Amino acid sequence: MPVLRWLNLSLLILYPVAWFAPLIRAGLLPLFGLSEISVLSGLQSLWETDVMLALLVTVLALFAPYLKTIGLALIHFGMLRRRILPVLNLLGKLAMADVFLIALYVVVAKGVGVGRVETAWGLYLFSACILTSLVIGILTEKRARI
Repeated sequence: MPVLRWLNLSLLILYPVAWFAPLIRAGLLPLFGLSEISVLSGLQSLWETDVMLALLVTVLALFAPYLKTIGLALIHFGMLRRRILPVLNLLGKLAMADVFLIALYVVVAKGVGVGRVETAWGLYLFSACILTSLVIGILTEKRARI
C-alpha cells in the first residue's frame, strides 16, 4: 500500500506538468512552423469560442482526474471511507474520455490533410497519468475487498 500512496501522490505533481506540456503540434502548412497546444492553451481557446465545450473539457481534463487523485490519497491515509471508490473510479473513466477526445481530434485533423498535426510528449504524459490513476484505483479497490 505505501507504493500506491506515493505513486498516487506523485500524480498531484505530474498532472499540472501534463496540463502545461504540449499535447500536439499543429500547423496549417508543412512549410510553416508548428504551434504547440497544451491542455491549458486549448482550454483558453475553447473559452473564447464555445463555453459549454470548454466547461465540459475543464471538468474532464482538470477536475475529474485531480479530484480522483485527492480522493484516493484520502482513502490511502485513512481519511475517507472506501465506499467512495466507485465514484472515484467513475471520475477516472471520465478523465480517460478526455484523452480519447484528444486522440480523435488528432485523427480527424490528419485525415483532412489540410495541415500537419504531430503528437507531443505531453499527450503521453497526460495519458500515462490517467492510466496510472486508473490502475491505482483498481488496486485500491482490490485491497479494500481483502
